[in-house]
Parts: sequence; C-alpha cells; structure tokens
Amino acid sequence: MTKQSSLFKVDHEDFRDENPFMEIFRMYLKNYSAVLGLLVLLLIVFISLIGPFIYSVDPFEMVWLPFTHPGEQGFILGTDYLGRDLLAQIIHGGKVTLAVGCSAALLSVVIGITIGSLSGFYSGWIEELLMRITEFFQVLPTLLFSMVIVALFGASLPVITFAIGIVSWTAVARITRAEFLRIRELEYVTASRSVGARDIYLIMRVILPNALPPIVVQATLMVGSAILFEAGLSFLGLSDPNVMSWGAIMGNNRQYILQEGFVLMYPGMAIFMTVLAISLVGDGLNDSLNPKLRKR
Repeated sequence: MTKQSSLFKVDHEDFRDENPFMEIFRMYLKNYSAVLGLLVLLLIVFISLIGPFIYSVDPFEMVWLPFTHPGEQGFILGTDYLGRDLLAQIIHGGKVTLAVGCSAALLSVVIGITIGSLSGFYSGWIEELLMRITEFFQVLPTLLFSMVIVALFGASLPVITFAIGIVSWTAVARITRAEFLRIRELEYVTASRSVGARDIYLIMRVILPNALPPIVVQATLMVGSAILFEAGLSFLGLSDPNVMSWGAIMGNNRQYILQEGFVLMYPGMAIFMTVLAISLVGDGLNDSLNPKLRKR
C-alpha cells in the first residue's frame, strides 16, 4: 500500500510538472482578489463590446436639457453640459478607452522588448548606446513630452496612442534587459550557443520565452497606466472631439467640476474600477508566474 501511494505521488508530481499552465491557473485561482479583478475586468469588457448594441443611444446626440441629474426624466446617469446621455457616453467610450490602453501598452512592450533584449544580449557599444537612449527617455517628463507630440501632430486617436506608447516603454526595457543578463549565462543558453545557434535564435527562441513572466506582468499593468495617461491628456483638452472615451467625457465637462460634479464622477469611477481590476489581475499574474511562489 505504501509503495502504491509512493508511486501515485511521483506520478502526480510528474503530471504537475508536465502541465505548467494548469499549475499557473491553479495558483491564480488561489488569489481571490485577482479572481475578483478578472471578473470585474471581463464584465467591463463585455459591457463595452456588447453594451452599444443593447443601449443604442447615440452618445453625441443631445437628448434632453443639460445637466439632468441621475434618475430624472428616465436618464440613469443624467446628461452632460450639452444634454447628451451620460450612460450612452460611458458605454460607448469604454471600447475606445480599452482600445487605446491595450494598443499603447502593446507598442510600449514591443519597443521595450526590442531595446531590452538587444542591450541585455549584447555587450559593448550596443549595450551602452541602447541604455543611454533608455535613460534619455526615462528622464523626460512623460506627460509634457506626450502633450508636445499630440500638439504637433494633432489630437487623433492614433497619435494619442503613439504618444502614450513612445514615452512608456522604459520600464519594460529595463525588466527585459535584467532578465536577459540573468538568463544568457545559464547552461542551456551556453549549450545552444556551442552547437552553433545564431543570435536571433538564441534571443527569440531560447532566452525570450524564459524571460516572459515578468514582462507579461509589466505589460498588464501598463494597460492601466495607458488608460490613466489617456484620461490625463483628455482632461487637458488633448483628445479627439470626434471620438468618445472616458477621458474625453471628463475633459469635455472639466469646467463644470464644481457645479455639476456627477458628470465627471461616473467616468472617473469607470476609469478607477478598470485600472483597479487590471492591477489586481497583474498582481495575480505576478504570483502565479513566480516559480518560487508556485512551489510553496
């Protein structure tokens, strides 16, 4: 009986070793706050994608008197300074806000991984040059620099996304470089190099897959940062007037913040809940992707 139990234990451990994704998923489910954040985030995404088909009111249409308070005249969240339905604006604006956040974060991750992997893999003048570029962007006032880009090239959605992504990649670059510096000296990398593997193969197929866990966590958190960045630019009036987003709602009504604060409170709450949910998901991924925590 003892021998059978021992054999079953070995088989079970081997099964766990062969299924790392199941182990990561199991570890993630143990973090209740991360699960809650994921559920809230999925709900927000669902409302942003499906909501416009269910609540089909045009967010730019003036449907009633300005500053109708929540609950009056059948408007659940009231109307803004032009008499437009605030609920319709929030539902329709969620898709744009999430798209800007994900696109800007993706751009930052691509730039950061490229710079970080090259500076971490190579030494000498390549590393020095890339790190000086990283330090230059790191010390720039990000909000001011993005404002200059938007002011020069126009407040369109692609320009805003580019402006956010181009100033936010330094954290990913430093994390990627640190992981490459750690992994490039390990035995399996040395063995791959000894059999004649090319640099591009070592970077893309050997080192990068093993360096991804902290990068994935950072990329998740950067989506929330990009959403806050877009809201800040829009609050300052640097938003596309033809596109509705949560930041644009706050920017359009910012001069009435003291008189009719509810028009800024609801889009602000939407941004807060989304960024909080993304942060909780990022914390859960950090715990579940950490091999030391998975073994506890």
